[in-house]
Amino acid sequence: MGIILIANEAGAAPRLAASSYLNSAPLIWSYTRGSKRSRAELFTDAAPARCARMLARGEVDAALVPVIEYQRLPEVAVVPGVCVGARRAVRSVVLATRRADLREVRRVALDESSRTSAALVRVIFREFYDQEIETTTRHPDVRSMLDEADAALIIGDPAMTFAREEGLHVHDLASLWREHTGLGFVFAMWMAHESDTEAVRAADFAGARDEGVAHLEEIIEEYERELLLPREELRSYLTENVCFELDDEMRAGLELFFRLSHRHGLIERARPLRLFDVSDG
Repeated sequence: MGIILIANEAGAAPRLAASSYLNSAPLIWSYTRGSKRSRAELFTDAAPARCARMLARGEVDAALVPVIEYQRLPEVAVVPGVCVGARRAVRSVVLATRRADLREVRRVALDESSRTSAALVRVIFREFYDQEIETTTRHPDVRSMLDEADAALIIGDPAMTFAREEGLHVHDLASLWREHTGLGFVFAMWMAHESDTEAVRAADFAGARDEGVAHLEEIIEEYERELLLPREELRSYLTENVCFELDDEMRAGLELFFRLSHRHGLIERARPLRLFDVSDG
């Protein structure tokens, strides 16, 4: 867990939690390097699941949370217009397997830091392939995961950097979702308790996203050193794979995911999406 703390003069900066994965970097750059450094107390963690726990415990005012947690956390709403998603291939949420045909997969080792992606795996197998799988949760190490399972779910930066060994098949979950639904997929959104409207407005998540997207080259330079991936590969990931805007198509994909998650018993009900009013008035 990392902490970047720069409170405003009144000491009322909203407390935020977000993943430190590359796919979140444009959404938080403004709070760490940009013009909103004085507007938030930011906690970062490599595991999105832990950000959800911080929000549930009231340790932060808002968090970038796996979307499935919207259905599990009581009395939360989502920030409109901002997300981490993919319209087609995402590259950072993948299922690695030595079996070419997913219909042969019976047991999946799930990345311990996943929540939404773990639910998506179950939806994909039950809804699209009409088959039940066994699952186990493990630290994201592909080789050890495949020693005990037919497939390994890997998310975030580890999904982009693990060794592609000969004979290993890598299936992109956003691509599979798009193939079967024709829609994009939303993995995470900013969420807060419904009573925290003022904190959400103060954080200005849409403005932070726009500033981060405008400074992708600085982000790419930082993660090039951290992930040891080519600059052009990082640039294409942030501009062609990851989507940071929740438009009508992405929202339709999100709502379908909620309905299918409910159909397959992964959530108790598909609660309608409740959005914060972030207008100045």
